[in-house]
Amino acid sequence: MFARDIMATPVHVVSPDATVAHARNLMVRHHISRLPVMENGILVGILTKKDIAYHMRKGEPGWRRRPLDRIPVGALMTEHPVVVQPDTGVKEIARIFTTRNFSSVPVVDGGIMAGIITKTDLMKSSLVRQITYPVGDVMEDVPLVSRYHSLNHVISVMRERNDKVLVTDDDGTPAGIISETNLAFYEDEPKISGVMGKDVTIKRRETATGVPGPALMAVATVTAGDVMTSPVLTVSPATPVPDALELMKKHHVNSLVVVENGTVTGIIKRDDIIKEVAK
Repeated sequence: MFARDIMATPVHVVSPDATVAHARNLMVRHHISRLPVMENGILVGILTKKDIAYHMRKGEPGWRRRPLDRIPVGALMTEHPVVVQPDTGVKEIARIFTTRNFSSVPVVDGGIMAGIITKTDLMKSSLVRQITYPVGDVMEDVPLVSRYHSLNHVISVMRERNDKVLVTDDDGTPAGIISETNLAFYEDEPKISGVMGKDVTIKRRETATGVPGPALMAVATVTAGDVMTSPVLTVSPATPVPDALELMKKHHVNSLVVVENGTVTGIIKRDDIIKEVAK
């Protein structure tokens, strides 16, 4: 199979001058997680939910003065994205994803964007259906955080591992999971306007009668428990990979936590399957 066989088209694009708010709205409306950035008909970059999610941690004064949603796409995008041709093989695309930590590649034909390939598209390959061994053979360990950890800590762990994190309760049982999607589409204006990871106070407006309300309103630190997705879907290490993929497809997720005898032993992700395809 080749790029042309699995690529998605048409492609939704955005300009570098558009706001992050506009880009996020496009992602939500079209159920996508990245947007090629076009200027005068030329591909100049790509914006992903990861670019948005990781920049929520910014704390410089300039970022505090302007909410993330008002930042132009050009300030967050990855410039000069790697592209592939329509006749690029699926195995080669899988290698690009795994060796360069990409989640998508635009498909360009004669200088014109013909489509885009994501990890979801790659899962359509017949090579994926050839993987039949148990989940335990391909799973990997999963980074853990407490539901009480600050969002700054969560993002630091995610950036260090370039991975999602599992949120656990005090007894070590899975409480939720956090991916770039949870961060990129998290909605809380006071907290995403540059005050992540801090306890701050905001003055309240006067009431309609002109009498001031309570002088200050606390904005609590955002924690892992605020943004996680719950409940967590689990499988055993003995589960065949095809069964795990069917469960992912049924619940519209791209990972499953692996549990054996009540203990978390790892995680099976779409990325792990793509690594097998790339071999």
